[in-house]
Amino acid sequence: MAASSPLPTLTTKDLTTDQDVRWCPGCGDYSILAQMKKALGTLGVPREKIAFVSGIGCSSRFPYYMNTYGFHTIHGRAPTFATGLRLANPDLQVWVVTGDGDGLSIGGNHLVHALRRNVDIKVLLFNNEIYGLTKGQYSPASRIGTPSKTSPGGSFETPVRPLSLALAAEATFVARTIDVDPQHLVAILQKAAAHKGSAFVEIYQNCKIFNDGVFEYATEKSVKSDNVLYLEHGKPMVFGKDRNRGIRLNGLKPEVVTIGKDCQLDDLLTHDEVAEEPTLAYLLSRFAHDDSPTAVNPFPEPVGVFRTVRKPTYEEQLNSRVAEAITKKGKGKIEDLFKAEDVWTVE
Repeated sequence: MAASSPLPTLTTKDLTTDQDVRWCPGCGDYSILAQMKKALGTLGVPREKIAFVSGIGCSSRFPYYMNTYGFHTIHGRAPTFATGLRLANPDLQVWVVTGDGDGLSIGGNHLVHALRRNVDIKVLLFNNEIYGLTKGQYSPASRIGTPSKTSPGGSFETPVRPLSLALAAEATFVARTIDVDPQHLVAILQKAAAHKGSAFVEIYQNCKIFNDGVFEYATEKSVKSDNVLYLEHGKPMVFGKDRNRGIRLNGLKPEVVTIGKDCQLDDLLTHDEVAEEPTLAYLLSRFAHDDSPTAVNPFPEPVGVFRTVRKPTYEEQLNSRVAEAITKKGKGKIEDLFKAEDVWTVE
């Protein structure tokens, strides 16, 4: 029996192009780019079998900086292009890079349907809660009160919650990570790559120019442990600098408790990322940081894998239907299709 050939190993240099990286100094996109190269280097997938598809926005420059196949498409339509690409060439690993402006506004409809169809693509949504490329307008993800060029008095619109949207669309892999948490970011990218089906990853990404510091509560070492909940499958939901706080379910209502005072470790919610029913994942997607003076026991924001389940992909089901039709009717000819019964003559 012949020995199997070793999996290809890609270095950062292998994945780097000759293009100048044109993001603002200090932009979180630099970190995401670096960690993506690290993650891809561990997958054993050759460059010619990887493609990045993007729309319009700062994040959408990404394909220029990855030495793989790449498509810089039109505003909001990257998931649609990626769907066609994946169906036409199922050997490709297809990544979509989008932002909260590109993906949640004009592209919201395309995003939802790509996820609900369970197309085997990996969608990375860089969320800086602002429009960066068009110079600082508030976005669908901007928090209430966000000052911007189009909301000088602060945004008053209810923001879209990307993870809640993805879960409602029945995405089979949903996760969140942070641009400046490199080890966690690489791990999440690797898990998304390994998933078979629609993968959606929200990445908190700092915009140094137009929304600087919006995620400091989740990135600053002095406070992040009290504000971030790292999800681990099969483990109780514990957080805090002293690892003495947790999440308990009181009926249908989640609450923050102190371990040893309000309850014991066994009383806490246990994370189950593979649950078929997405109710727990959706509940976690609603946790939002609140540092207002009136906040009582504010919830930490979860990061990690919220949900990962295996369901038939769109490609698998489509190919099955095609094979079934060929078995019943034969391969057919394109000429016969043009001459089918739904043809008429206009005189």
